[in-house]
Amino acid sequence: MENTNMAVANKFLELVEIMARLRSPDGCPWDNEQTHESLKRFLIEEAYELAESIDEQDDPAMIEECGDVLLQVVFHARIAEETRRFSILDVLDKICDKLIRRHPHVFGDRTADTAEEVLRNWEFDKRKEKPERKSILEGIPKNLPALMQAHRIQERVSKVGFDWKRIEEVYEKFEEEWREFREAHSKEHRQRLEEELGDVFFALVNIARYIDVDPEQALSRTNRKFRRRFQYIEESLQKRDRALEESTLEEMDALWDEAKKKERSGTP
Repeated sequence: MENTNMAVANKFLELVEIMARLRSPDGCPWDNEQTHESLKRFLIEEAYELAESIDEQDDPAMIEECGDVLLQVVFHARIAEETRRFSILDVLDKICDKLIRRHPHVFGDRTADTAEEVLRNWEFDKRKEKPERKSILEGIPKNLPALMQAHRIQERVSKVGFDWKRIEEVYEKFEEEWREFREAHSKEHRQRLEEELGDVFFALVNIARYIDVDPEQALSRTNRKFRRRFQYIEESLQKRDRALEESTLEEMDALWDEAKKKERSGTP
């Protein structure tokens, strides 16, 4: 174990030194031009690529994408170190301290026998550590995808009792929002449509949270399913020397149903 830990430490140090070399005056021109702001989109893209490799249960891809995410952390730390704001050591020190402090049931004398207890304690400790926060909603990133952000908002407020008591009430709220959207659409209230549709999505996220389904994951799976089935339509038409534009909706619908049957029967 000691040899493994040393190998990990040495390899991490090598990554830090490679990054320093790339950012040196005689290093890489592209790397030297990057800033925290220019790297933001790469950090987001790498995180999504890692999430995709997890969905696909692709271990080689996960290894690569974990490395790409780690690179982004080291990159940001190196940029900050150059202006003496903070270093990778500060980053490591902060996360290690936080993990130990937020897990007193492991590193201290507090007890927590279930995951739910751990989460409650985590939220309590977080609020105690950051008394300057005026709202329990502070700390939820505003740049999160909208479905994820709605889910996190609803989770936070439910922890203080602002929640429905029964699933039937959640369904009723969704039906109410759907009726209001349909009414706005039928009366051609263009300025209300976006707001009402947003309320429908928010109510749907509440249903997902209530039945313990991740709405972002659910929609992502549906997106992948749609892409897979539509690509089947494209490939099938191509084999018939037919262009999409030349095909009728009836033809495409028939191929869509064919793709569904093949998926359900496990036929490749």
